[in-house]
Order: sequence, then C-alpha cells, then structure tokens
Amino acid sequence: MAVVVAGLAFLAACSGGGLERGKDGQVTKAGDLSVFDLRPGDCFTPPKDVKAEIQKLHVVPCKDQHTQETFAVVNYDKGDVYPGDQVLTDFADGACLSHFQDYVGVNYLDSKLFYTYLLPSARSWNDGKDRKVVCIVTTTGDQLQGSIKGSKR
Repeated sequence: MAVVVAGLAFLAACSGGGLERGKDGQVTKAGDLSVFDLRPGDCFTPPKDVKAEIQKLHVVPCKDQHTQETFAVVNYDKGDVYPGDQVLTDFADGACLSHFQDYVGVNYLDSKLFYTYLLPSARSWNDGKDRKVVCIVTTTGDQLQGSIKGSKR
C-alpha cells in the first residue's frame, strides 16, 4: 500500500498488532496495527520518518491526540493485473471524495479538513492480493482530538 500525505508516497507492507478494541470495534488502547487492518474510525498519527516501506501504524483511541483518521476502505475490483499508480490514484481520488461527506458530515469543498489515502503497491498487489484503497481524513498538521465522524468540520 502507499500512503499519500502532503504529496509524499510511502509504500507499505503487512504486520502489526498490540492494540485493543471495544465491542463497538473502536480502539480503546493504543497499539501498532498493520496498514491492511485499518478500519473506518481508526485514528493515528503517521510515522515522522519518511520510509520507502511502512508496515504498521500506531493507532490511538480517537479521544487521544492524532492527525489522521480512516474514513473508508474501498475495494478496487477492476481486474487482477496491477493497474499502475496513476489508475489507482485516479480511482482513490474519486472513491475517497465520494465517501468524505457521508463520514465527516460536510461537503469536502466546505471542509477545513483534507483527505489522503493508502494505495496497493505493485508488491502488495502481487504478493498479498491487496485490492483496497484506505481513505484517510487529515489536517495540515494540527492535532485532532475526538473522531471527525459527523463533526461537520
């Protein structure tokens, strides 16, 4: 997967664990989580170091300070051959934009927040059959505290 944050792409692989979720599926205790296991409502702060490969993210309860929150996970189901970065980027732009308002509660053009996404890399596509785009709401670096779901920000 690749995470696009402020124009930078980070490739990701699988691995992770250690966090706790409540019965509602929300994170109740911070921990590391594989990028492949992110769910809508998962809050985190991306790694500070730019790396070619990211295996996991440190996910926190949304009540704790964070800068990013997963708001959708969308399957790319248009074939088994890796379509390339540009095709996946175009798909992610449209897919994430279409889910933004339903999650945040305000049209993207009226929001103070931004979105970015994780994309399947060629390696994760071919090795792990990764076909998911993970949509992430983000700030310009300001800390969030609490979920942005329905916040109309």
